Order: sequence, then structure tokens, then C-alpha cells
Amino acid sequence: MRIVGAEVAVVEAELAGGLLGCSLCGGVLGPWGHARERVLRCRDGDRRLRPRRARCRGCRRTHVLLPQIVLVRRQDEVAVIGAAIEAKVLGGQGFRRIAGQVRVSPVTVRGWLRRFAERAGLIRAHFTRCAVLLDPELGAVLPAGSGVADALEAIAVAVRAWVLRFGPAERWQLVSWLSGGLLLQHELTLGGLVVS
Repeated sequence: MRIVGAEVAVVEAELAGGLLGCSLCGGVLGPWGHARERVLRCRDGDRRLRPRRARCRGCRRTHVLLPQIVLVRRQDEVAVIGAAIEAKVLGGQGFRRIAGQVRVSPVTVRGWLRRFAERAGLIRAHFTRCAVLLDPELGAVLPAGSGVADALEAIAVAVRAWVLRFGPAERWQLVSWLSGGLLLQHELTLGGLVVS
């Protein structure tokens, strides 16, 4: 899987122009059909999503190209998941109340929050590295009081470094892209981040 921009036409142009690279070998990706259609639960209602597939011209492996509005193996839009995380970390709200606000099952929200808390140290380290890559003159990322607060602070610093360098971006879509869609998975990658 690979996280790409949310604009289908742009992704198609990048794919046709050989501008997307394989995350495994660095080869060039080319068009290779579509993955199965799925329903993505978004803030403003369900959305049908049929991700593009690509095949590496080097290693011949296929990749599903997921738009940056999602996280890998999650049915909900990344902005919904991000809102739940912020409500817990910044507002101290419980998972049931948050579930009502984001209109998702309490069990699902509790899973997101637990996963974020379990991986807080890894998330903090990853987004601190991203921030330093984006802004080598960045000072220390100060502790915010707890593991989850530190992780959210590192995310905020990385997003700010991105915005200062490249311009405005939707925060949680950028988080998806910088984490390679793996924010709540076992490992994190630098996603599509290439900084010269």
C-alpha cells in the first residue's frame, strides 16, 4: 500500500508520467487496474472509494494507492480519527462521548485511542524525525505532559514545519501521508516525504 494525493486526476497523471516510485525497490510504478471498492465513513457521510492499483516496473510487485484521506486498514476518514484523538488528548473526553461526537461506534473509538496510546512513543519519535527533516534548524520539541500529549505535540510540530516549508495542507491528511498511512499500525514509514 502507498499513500498518494486525494485528487484522482493528479494521481492518474503521476502514474502515467512515471512519477510514482515503488516503496520496496524504488522502481517506477505504472497503472495496474483497481482494488476492490470499499465504503469510507467520512465526516459528511459515507463515500465509495475504489483505490487505484499500480505495478512496479522493476520488482513487478503491485501496490494499492490509497488517498491521503485514509489510514491503512481503517474504514473511517483520517480526519474523523484525528478529531477523536484530539478530543481525548486535548479535551480529556471519554471514548463514549467522543463516539457520539464523531458518530462512530464507541468500540471503534476506544480501539483508536488505545492504539494511539500504545504507540505514542513511536509516533512521537517518528513525527519528531519528520519535523527535523522538514526544518533542520528546528529546536527541541518540548514535552507536553504525557506520552499521548507528547505524540500529538510532535505531530503538530511536524505539520507546522511542513506548512512553513511548503504551504497550507489539511492537518490529518498530512499526518496520513507523513506516516505512510500507518499511524495506527505496527510500524511507521516516512511515507512520501522526500526533503532535499
